[in-house]
Amino acid sequence: MSRWLSYEDGLRALATLTPYVATRQDVHLQGLDPHVNPGITVLHFADVLQRFSAAALIRPQDVDPGISDCLGAGQRCSAYAVVVQKIERQRVGNFWVDSLNFRRQTVSRGWRVEALLVFVDDRLVYELVGGQPTIYSEEEQRNPLGPLQGWGSESWRALR
Repeated sequence: MSRWLSYEDGLRALATLTPYVATRQDVHLQGLDPHVNPGITVLHFADVLQRFSAAALIRPQDVDPGISDCLGAGQRCSAYAVVVQKIERQRVGNFWVDSLNFRRQTVSRGWRVEALLVFVDDRLVYELVGGQPTIYSEEEQRNPLGPLQGWGSESWRALR
């Protein structure tokens, strides 16, 4: 549900959002509206407080001003936890071996952008961006009996 085509696209879009300048509307214009994008979780003040509980343990002058303002604002503070990812899974290997369920190999490639956008009222006061620029994994599932592998399953026992 995101317009971002790569990890770099996500970083560029988020870089346009400047704390104490950007508003919630500016965030929504970047495609980060929780009512449209399922990759966004709305956090209420208690969730934000939990994420920054360590900030209470350090000196106030060492805490980012946005976090300090959020903690001071109480219920007027909220946040968006953003997770936008694109992962493509591709089956590889022999068609017949895969189709008959003897061995299935899947390669997954993609990226993930994670961000925390903290608001006081409707003003962005803090932004934290991270993620994984490169995701790659290989998965292999082996079934020595192929299509007969599932005969001992619950569905087979239900037929008896």
